[in-house]
Amino acid sequence: MARILITGAAGALGSLLRSRMKQWPVTLRLSDVAKLSDAQVGEELVQCDLVDMAAVLTLVEGCDFIVHLGGIANENSFENILNANIIGTYNIYEAARRAGVKRILFASSNHATGAYEVGQTVDTAMPLRPDSFYGVSKGFGEVLARYYYDKYGIESACVRIGSCFALPTEKRMLATWMSYDDFTNLVKCVFEIEELGFQTIYGVSDNAKNWWDNRLAADLGWQPKDSVDSYATDLSLKEDETEIAARLQGGAYNTAGHFDDGDSGARTS
Repeated sequence: MARILITGAAGALGSLLRSRMKQWPVTLRLSDVAKLSDAQVGEELVQCDLVDMAAVLTLVEGCDFIVHLGGIANENSFENILNANIIGTYNIYEAARRAGVKRILFASSNHATGAYEVGQTVDTAMPLRPDSFYGVSKGFGEVLARYYYDKYGIESACVRIGSCFALPTEKRMLATWMSYDDFTNLVKCVFEIEELGFQTIYGVSDNAKNWWDNRLAADLGWQPKDSVDSYATDLSLKEDETEIAARLQGGAYNTAGHFDDGDSGARTS
């Protein structure tokens, strides 16, 4: 039976996968710096700070597949982003190399390309244009994943997650929304495909309004089934508050102030 590690398992998407993947014929190793609820059948709980390499080496031992969601999930000071998102991601990949883990899903973000203009179609071959330190950290993770594939053969899917929520909450999500089912099915596809190689893909549902072109990742075989359009006329969606947030794909991340290094932020690793 395969053992799948989920980092950031106490976060929103980690909790979602925990509930969905418990039906799979696998053992789930769930990790977070925060305390997790009691282990269920088929689960192993490991409290781990991803900045601690010794702890991460133990964490990944015996795993077959890693879903790396851990880290700070929004903009923060560079110091905090460096520790949680950059060093933490390096530790996961290096520990995977040492432990012989051969496949990782890296939770990247659309904020790695959030400085492109709204209305411009972006594919995964175009240069990174991050909108924040958070976006920079996700671009770093993608480059790191490429390095570990080319040099050590660790397969990776870098998933530039759009806006994965139960329902859209702002007008920007008419182009960026991804349903829980589409996200779960994408993780399943990455886990089950016979040969993954190195892939970068935007995680977004089949919305009529679309900024991102996934044709370069067509051989992954994932096809979103849901669409935000059925909600578009039923909800009052939040408007962008500034001109730059409305003009650029990353929205308000493009207007976030420069954090002082002393500022604190919640970490989910």
